[in-house]
Amino acid sequence: MIKQIIILVALLATSLTYAQEPHAGQIIEDYGKVYSVNNPEFKTDTTAQYKVVLDVGRNFDNPEQPNKLIETAARFINMHREAGVPAKNIKVALVIHGSATNDILKDEFYHKIFPENAINPNAELISQLANQGVQVILCGQAAASRKITKAEALPEVQIALSALTALIQLQNDGYRLINF
Repeated sequence: MIKQIIILVALLATSLTYAQEPHAGQIIEDYGKVYSVNNPEFKTDTTAQYKVVLDVGRNFDNPEQPNKLIETAARFINMHREAGVPAKNIKVALVIHGSATNDILKDEFYHKIFPENAINPNAELISQLANQGVQVILCGQAAASRKITKAEALPEVQIALSALTALIQLQNDGYRLINF
């Protein structure tokens, strides 16, 4: 009976460890909520260099909310910093193309496409990401096909020849591709 109680308490404690609400990150507080993971068996190497490129080629048909794929960059930074990885060891790039292309527009141009939105809900997120050193790279082919000019894009955005080119170049520079 005592053995069963010990097992039950251990199971309950384990389930409580994972049953929690996400909390604001320490670095980008307004975006990228994270869960604390106490004592993971697979330990995070806090001395490693984390170079990641996120392939952001779609949105989620809700122009009033930030693109969840862009917000993944904030989550990546928040959770790794919380785990003890120094900022200098975290390098993140976003390559924007496809239906996500409109997510990098300045407010006035975003409003023209989505009249119900006075502001681009991604603008502040992108600004905060750029302040953490995140590269935001727009596919030049997608921009040209949608007739988006550099002047219409948020100031943090860099335009590349193509998403394909940016993805290959970043991977050649040691970035690991994350594609959802």
